[in-house]
Amino acid sequence: MSKSSSKKPVVVYGASGYTGRLVCEYLREYNIPFIAAGRSKEKLDDAMKSHVPGIETASYEVVEVAHTVEALSALFDGASVVLNTVGPFAKFGHEVAQACLATKCHYTDTTGEQDWLITLEAEYGARFAAAGLLLSPGLAQMYTTGEIAAQLCLETPGLDTLDIAVFWGGSPTVASTQTILVNAATSKAYFLEQNQYVEWQPDAGLYSLAIPGQHETALALPWGGTSHPVWFKKDPRVANVKVLGGVFNKPLMLGVPQIVAAALKATEGMNEEDRYAALAQTAASVMGSMPPRENPRINKSVDSVHASGPLGRAHCVIYGNCNYKQTGLMQAYAAAYLLQQAPRRVGFASGCQAFGHHELLGVLRSFGLVQPPVLTVQH
Repeated sequence: MSKSSSKKPVVVYGASGYTGRLVCEYLREYNIPFIAAGRSKEKLDDAMKSHVPGIETASYEVVEVAHTVEALSALFDGASVVLNTVGPFAKFGHEVAQACLATKCHYTDTTGEQDWLITLEAEYGARFAAAGLLLSPGLAQMYTTGEIAAQLCLETPGLDTLDIAVFWGGSPTVASTQTILVNAATSKAYFLEQNQYVEWQPDAGLYSLAIPGQHETALALPWGGTSHPVWFKKDPRVANVKVLGGVFNKPLMLGVPQIVAAALKATEGMNEEDRYAALAQTAASVMGSMPPRENPRINKSVDSVHASGPLGRAHCVIYGNCNYKQTGLMQAYAAAYLLQQAPRRVGFASGCQAFGHHELLGVLRSFGLVQPPVLTVQH
C-alpha cells in the first residue's frame, strides 16, 4: 500500500496526556510532522498550546477521533508510525493494534502491562511480522532503560540470569496510577524461571532492595511483572528474569499495597465495566491531577541489572533523570528510525531488539537524560 504524501507520517494517539505531550515535544525536536490525536479536540488544543514548548515551530495537526477500529483506521490511513499512549492498554489497545494492521502502520506504545505484552505477542505478533511491521510495546523508561542495562551485561557470554531493579523519583501520572490499579486487580504478574512464566505471590508485600549509589534501602514491588520477562523469554542467552521496581518516595510505596488491597476488596464481584469505572475513580482520588513538569534535580532514575551465570557475573547501573522525558524521547526516536529504515526485527520486539541498545543509549545520552553506564564484569 502506498502512503499518501499529504498525510503527516506519525500519529501520537493520546497526545493530550502527560506522556503524549512529551512525545510531541521530542517529535518537534526531530523535526517530524505529526498528528496529535485523541478523544477531545479541546483537550488536545490546550495540551499542544500550553504544555508543549516550541509547538509553534512544529508541523502538526490536531484530530479528534472516536475509539473504534473504523475511525482509527481512517485516521491512520496514509501514515507510517503510530505511537500509542492510551491505557490501560489491555482495555483500549486492541482497536489501535487492529487499525495499525489494517493501514500498514508500525505500532509502539508505552505500556507497563505485562498481560498486554503477552496478549499482543500471541494475537498480533505473527500478523505484524507477516506484514513487515514492527509491534513494539513498552518503549518507556521503566522498561527500556533497564533493558539497555541488561543488554550491556549480556555482551559478556555465559550469563543466563537477570536480576533487575527499576527506580525513579517523582510520582506516577493519573493514567499510570489508573493502569497500576486496574492491572493489579485484573491480572497476574510473572517472572521467568528456566524459560517458563512463574507467578509472583500476590500477597508477598513489599521487598527491601539495596539500590546502587545510596546507603538507604528502598522499597520495591513486582510492579505487574514488567516487560522484561516477556522480551527475554525468547532470547537464547537468558533463562531467568526477575524484576522489582518502585519510587524513591517511601511513604508512597508503603501506601501502594493498602490502596491496591482496598480497591480489590471494594470491586469484588463486579463485572468488568463496573470494576474498571470503580478503579478509575480510586486512581483519580490517589493521583487526581497531572504531576508538574519533571525537574532533573528531583526526578531521578536508577536502572540496575545484576546478570549472572554459573561462572560469571556482570552488573550494570544506568543513572538518569526525568523518566517520562526518557519515554517521550525514545518514542520520538523510534518514529525517526522507522521513517528512515526498517527495524532490526519485525513483528513483536522490544525497543532494544528493534532499534539496538547502543543506539537507544546514545539517544538518551545525547539529550542529557542518562549518565554513562557503570558496568562491572567478573569472569
